Amino acid sequence: MNLGRRRMREEPEVNLTSLIDVLLMLLLFFVMSTTFVRTAALHVQLPTASEKPTREPPGTVEIAIDAKGHFFINRHELVNDRPDTLRRALEQTLAGRTKVPLVIAADGRTPHQAVVTAMDAAAQLGIRNLSIATTHSAEHD
Repeated sequence: MNLGRRRMREEPEVNLTSLIDVLLMLLLFFVMSTTFVRTAALHVQLPTASEKPTREPPGTVEIAIDAKGHFFINRHELVNDRPDTLRRALEQTLAGRTKVPLVIAADGRTPHQAVVTAMDAAAQLGIRNLSIATTHSAEHD
């Protein structure tokens, strides 16, 4: 036994190199995955529509679409809902008059495709004066 001799104990060291590497990798990860918010430089004020109802000019053609997507031209129901049928019926009603105002009155629950079909049929016939009928909502009062 060696009672008189003391061994020198080494102090434990913390190796900071690995810790610094891990922290730099985390910092790099967070910087790369962060999205920066850019505020828009362009401020747009959207137009508003009047709440007063407008009168339809004489000779206006109305395409009504019910909630199931059935078409009516001037209150006459079409035999089917195909785009060709709508276009032909609209062509017969207009009789070549392309400057006639056309109003699309669709139910609020109408499938969007039915409204697009009506607009497409009008565009194919060269109608440029197109309106969509709305009602005044009592919630805004």
